[in-house]
Amino acid sequence: MNIQLSEHFTYKKLFRFCLPTVAMMLCTSLYGIVDGFFVSNYVGKTAFASVNLIMPFLMILGCFGFMIGTGGSALVGKTLGEEKEDTANRYFTMMVYLTVILGAILSAAGFIFMRPITPAMVEDCVVYGRIMSAFNTAFMLQFLFQSFFVVAQKPQLGFLSSVAAGLTNIILDALFIAVFRWDVTGAAWASVIGQLVGGILPLVYFLRPNTSLLRLRPTKLEAAALIKACLNGSSELMTNISSSLVGILYNFQLLKYAGENGVAAYGVVMYTQLVFAAVFLGYAIGTGPVISYHYGAGHHLELKSMLKKSLIIMLGSGITMVLLAWMLSVPLSHIFVGYDEMLFDITRNALVIYAFSFVLYGINVFASSFFTALNNGGVSAAISFLRSLAFQTLAVLLLPLIIGLDGIWWAVTVAETFALIISGAFIIAKRKQYHYL
Repeated sequence: MNIQLSEHFTYKKLFRFCLPTVAMMLCTSLYGIVDGFFVSNYVGKTAFASVNLIMPFLMILGCFGFMIGTGGSALVGKTLGEEKEDTANRYFTMMVYLTVILGAILSAAGFIFMRPITPAMVEDCVVYGRIMSAFNTAFMLQFLFQSFFVVAQKPQLGFLSSVAAGLTNIILDALFIAVFRWDVTGAAWASVIGQLVGGILPLVYFLRPNTSLLRLRPTKLEAAALIKACLNGSSELMTNISSSLVGILYNFQLLKYAGENGVAAYGVVMYTQLVFAAVFLGYAIGTGPVISYHYGAGHHLELKSMLKKSLIIMLGSGITMVLLAWMLSVPLSHIFVGYDEMLFDITRNALVIYAFSFVLYGINVFASSFFTALNNGGVSAAISFLRSLAFQTLAVLLLPLIIGLDGIWWAVTVAETFALIISGAFIIAKRKQYHYL
């Protein structure tokens, strides 16, 4: 059944429409996880810690594609709701061109400045970081098309593209690291080849005649539309940059309180969080174009329905993930760091504590995405900035002073709690403007 953006979404249709996007995000999250598994088990915990130290910087480079994708897809979805198909395709083409140009600039900058921003004592960071940053354009395109496949009403193709990229990464990780023993160099090459598959295949699809709502076509620069899309997607950019900066802060705090073991344990926690967060992010990406379409078409009752259903789904999913994280804390710790008893104990404890944050995480992610879809980037950015940078920074700096190492693991739950208050306040404050309550 091909579900259209203009339809009324029941819970069943909502799940069916978002499932490919959720699966697509889950496949994308495999990159770092597979790299981490092979590096940790075949190279060692020092190299594993090195990869985790440089990963936040690499995510900052890649998330510009996420900004253009989410902000651009909201604009294109709204334009389609206004029945301006030709304009929507011009906007889409501009977003792709912007991603390619910006990706090339960021790739060059990341490669050149990798050594100055890398801890001097960790040479593996430089090797891994330079290879990954050199192919940042493909990484950005993959983020971009994750959003636009949904707008094009082809989420299944987005899923298949991510599966192809993920399988490529897994197979090459096993070959390059376990067989050829290329260490972190092999992990980096496996990831970038997977990203090339995930970024270039969609580009080829949209360049050719296709059956979707979108296709790349000749266009001219429309600065106002580009600026609007980027400003609207700035909340997602802020979320990713903030998360990466906070990740760097977490690593330094963990080095202080637990040394190399703390950084390695945080890597396992982040891999778990990456998978669980992929479900929430996939749902947010999947519902965003639907919300944008109904907003552009003036369907207020549909906006109300989407908000109510989404909040219920996010809460239920969050509770389920907390229970799942508790159940998996021992086997996950064993898979990644079972070779070191002390590191295993630190990791298992961290997973149990960190899991509490998932109850609130999905609601806050959706709240930010909801306002992005309504083309209100200011509110979305405010929620993202406060939850992912301001609150977490304060929490990760202050809580360890009170309760030690465990304070670092509790920091995210405390930050999400305060963010929930902010999200609720904005939803209530803007109800009359958008008529969703």
